Amino acid sequence: MLSPLLTVFVAATITALATGLGALPFLFVSNISRRNLGLANGAAAGLMTAASLMLLYEGGLESIGRTAVGAAVGVAGIALSRHLLGGQSEFTVGKLRGADALQALMVVGIMTAHSFSEGVGVGVSYGGGDALGTFITTAIAIHNIPEGLAISLVLVPRGVSVWAAGGWSIVSSLPQPLMAVPAFLFVQVFRPFLPVGLGFAAGAMLWMVAVELIPDALEDSPARPVAVVAGLAAVAMLIFQILLKG
Repeated sequence: MLSPLLTVFVAATITALATGLGALPFLFVSNISRRNLGLANGAAAGLMTAASLMLLYEGGLESIGRTAVGAAVGVAGIALSRHLLGGQSEFTVGKLRGADALQALMVVGIMTAHSFSEGVGVGVSYGGGDALGTFITTAIAIHNIPEGLAISLVLVPRGVSVWAAGGWSIVSSLPQPLMAVPAFLFVQVFRPFLPVGLGFAAGAMLWMVAVELIPDALEDSPARPVAVVAGLAAVAMLIFQILLKG
């Protein structure tokens, strides 16, 4: 029988690995055109918008004020990072260069920041017992699959391999096992910071949607199909998360 600490660590590791499953649909897709690149950006924007709304809702249940502070810090932090990195025209991430590399880094970075709060969520939930911890872990693991899809929607159409996109998706979730154990050990210390983390991730994702993904999508595809794809992705993600909560 696993010790409580090992149980929490293994559970959080499973949620991180689940993120990589979001890249699997691209095993069946090839030759992505520029128009489809725009639609992929629109779909990623819809998924991230829905995830952000749910994060704000969950954070607001704990503390509206701390969630709002976290969101403001998230917007400011990601905007500052984009400003500092934006002038580096030779910026590279793997085989990506310039704007594509910067956008890939921003998406993976934002999802990584989001994973800190998810790791805390796993640890805190196990503080309420194994049954609650197992339920929350399962919900987060399933929730992580479309998050991995959102990352892959940005990476794969820009030339990153499916396996590399899956790897980056998993890397973005590594803070989950790292944060789950200390959160489990010090539940009362970590719980007040959870709304701040949720707000931070939501603010950063909404900034990315508004400033990066949607403008890029509209450069490559007509506005109407982009809006339809983004809307459908957002609705699907919201329904998916509501069903998980139910």
